[in-house]
Amino acid sequence: MTFNGNWKIERNDNYEKFMEKMGINMVKRKLAAHDNLKITLEQTGDNFHVKESSAFRNLELDFTLGVTFEYSLADGTELSGSWTMEGDMLKGVFLRKDNGKQLTTTRIVQGDELIQSYHYEGVDAKRIFKKC
Repeated sequence: MTFNGNWKIERNDNYEKFMEKMGINMVKRKLAAHDNLKITLEQTGDNFHVKESSAFRNLELDFTLGVTFEYSLADGTELSGSWTMEGDMLKGVFLRKDNGKQLTTTRIVQGDELIQSYHYEGVDAKRIFKKC
């Protein structure tokens, strides 16, 4: 599948502003900008297995397209939502448990890059990963 593989963070676009809008304090924002995140994605049909490894945590999770699940961001923000496929793009729509506001995340593979985009409260950001 398109998303399968090991991906390593290469660069961020407007990520600091996004984290600020999410309410993440300055110290955590500075650390997160250099988290050395690696993601392994394994897709089998509608099922995904995800491994995240960073300077802050190691996490494994499974999700099925269209099925709501709960997830905690590295800063502890708790979310509930689901992923769907829109063409060749994965789209996640999540609600924050603390304030009910919506976070939208998309993943798309372009060439040898995985582009993970975020939208929260009018702020857009991207994290670009290279296959490793």
